Amino acid sequence: MSSEDKDSVVAKDEPVVRSTTTDHSDGNTTGEPAQKEPGTKRGLSSRHSQLIALGGTIGTGLFVSSGKVLAAGGPAFLVSGYIAMSAFIYLVLAAVTEMAAYLPIPGGTMNYYGGRYVSRSLGYMMGWLYFYSFAVFVPFEVTAAAMVVRYWESSSIDTAVLITILLVPIVALNLLPVKYFGESEFWLAGLKVVTLVGLLILSFILFWGGGPSRQRLGFWYWVQPGATKTMIVPGGAGRFVAFLTCLINSALAFTFSPEMIVVMAGEMQSPRRTVPRVARKFFWRLVVFYIGSALAISVICPSDAPELLNGGAGAGSSPWVIGVRNAGIHALDSVINAVIVTAAWSAGNSILYLSSRSLYSMALEGNAPRVFRRCTKQGVPVYAVGASASFSLLAYMNVNSAAADVFDWLLNLVNNGGFISWICCSIVYIRFHRAAAAQNIDVTALSTRSRLQPIGAWVTLVTFTLLCLLNGFTVFFPTEWSTAGFLSAYVGIPIFATIYLTHRMLNPKEPWVIPSHMVDMHSGLAEMEAEESQELEKPPRRSFTEWIRTYRSQTRT
Repeated sequence: MSSEDKDSVVAKDEPVVRSTTTDHSDGNTTGEPAQKEPGTKRGLSSRHSQLIALGGTIGTGLFVSSGKVLAAGGPAFLVSGYIAMSAFIYLVLAAVTEMAAYLPIPGGTMNYYGGRYVSRSLGYMMGWLYFYSFAVFVPFEVTAAAMVVRYWESSSIDTAVLITILLVPIVALNLLPVKYFGESEFWLAGLKVVTLVGLLILSFILFWGGGPSRQRLGFWYWVQPGATKTMIVPGGAGRFVAFLTCLINSALAFTFSPEMIVVMAGEMQSPRRTVPRVARKFFWRLVVFYIGSALAISVICPSDAPELLNGGAGAGSSPWVIGVRNAGIHALDSVINAVIVTAAWSAGNSILYLSSRSLYSMALEGNAPRVFRRCTKQGVPVYAVGASASFSLLAYMNVNSAAADVFDWLLNLVNNGGFISWICCSIVYIRFHRAAAAQNIDVTALSTRSRLQPIGAWVTLVTFTLLCLLNGFTVFFPTEWSTAGFLSAYVGIPIFATIYLTHRMLNPKEPWVIPSHMVDMHSGLAEMEAEESQELEKPPRRSFTEWIRTYRSQTRT
């Protein structure tokens, strides 16, 4: 492509192109803004990013809601549902990390890439989708944490006080420079990872009869009460309904995990090198923590345990807690419950970070009020954090409503947003891939490329479109109709379709889809390469073992 062609592309897409520096000004795409404005800073180190990717968004979805999946379909459908969802999420991960590694700009989110590679209307809709979904996810995790605390019957803390205790530190951490958020999540994610590894080892021991009772569990719970269940209708149709329900509900444990890597890329140090590493760690997270946990749960917890749905902590009762309690391991259930509370709090902390950065990115693009682009000198988008945190007040619904009702309502809202997000991610990658091919750009020279793409993006596009339409499908059975269930499962679809179409009508001259040869694949790359070369010129940081060797050599001399 000639320089004139590139200039025309930049002019064509000026509203969605911005400098990769942290100083932004309206209408400027030259990389030298007319006025300095504080922006976000690259405060997340490689160790922060890699461990947060491993455990940052692990919350009640894996520790608690997996019990509902087990109760709905039995151990076989729990494991197969998690395997299938892990495969689909990995395909989404491969797509979004390729785009993030190609152009990891500050404030870059999937809605930015949607506006740049597909259309401004899609980017606008995705921005509000993420803000809404992330903002709702925070009170969901806080509500779940409050429910888990109720496991201790002696707990007399008022619900409103408990919610406040959980929310205040989350908001406070997000108002500090991002390095403090990264450090806190580094240790909290580490705690979750260590706990999960310990639980997997414990499950292996119980499998072979190493518990206090010396009873070998094996796959006994696959035999009694059985490997699969039926749901609503008998026979094979009932088993299919149960499996589909398990597959849909298992998505909660994965919701917005790939998108978090994209958001962090804008505040990572050396993102071109770090993003591929994070993606590789994420793959093992899927295999070990999600599939491994599903298998472990199927071994230690029976699918007909009444506590899964109405015991101890209500709908939030954890299969891990039930399993160790049934094994007769005293006090460990309380330890696990404490970790679950910490995990839910940590996930809420991570999701508030995502919500604020999504709103900040929209403000940079002119898709949200300008006030939300303002940052402190330390790089914190304080107004965006405040607006995102205000949605956390929804958690106080738990004060006057049954905790299980609030949990299920927020569960469906979050699931719906997750499916729509993954559909959009697939569309954005397909357009990105076609634009690179049309302009003869070898993105593999600058990023990481999966052999599964672009076929993988088409697979996830079709799969998540179907799951989005089937989310809450059980309400259509005559005996299962629920108006509240129908609205919570499907209200997101018309809302975001309306947002998209409204933006289209207000901007009739904008193309429905930017032609592949007109997509801007160049703006920001020069700045990114300059930043990368500066990083390479810095002396590498010595590891801990290198510090020890240096110290020993100096003491000997």
